[in-house]
Amino acid sequence: MSNLRNNVQLIGNVGNAPEIKNFESGKKVCSFSLVTNEYYHKEGEKIQQTDWHNIVAWGKQAELIEKYGNKGKEVAIRGKLTSRSYETQDGEKRFVTEILVSEILLLGNKEAIEK
Repeated sequence: MSNLRNNVQLIGNVGNAPEIKNFESGKKVCSFSLVTNEYYHKEGEKIQQTDWHNIVAWGKQAELIEKYGNKGKEVAIRGKLTSRSYETQDGEKRFVTEILVSEILLLGNKEAIEK
């Protein structure tokens, strides 16, 4: 059961152009948003709920998203939920919740990947 702790799996679409940062050590990090949609019916009307998730990928996963993760591309991700805080230039403390990726699967047909 230990592998069920802090495990997130999502299928959605890349919501923005991935941001890539290269470090002097040669490591690479990629951050992007993932959009998921869920549908339900309320009083006979179909309702769409859209959620935006902050995604962070390192190393090989970052390279994969950099190469193939265009805005709108459907992907499946697996990772863990993380939280952090930082201070803005104005000294305001902000909190961020992100999903740290351990695995990415590109979905869709081969032609979409090659474009």
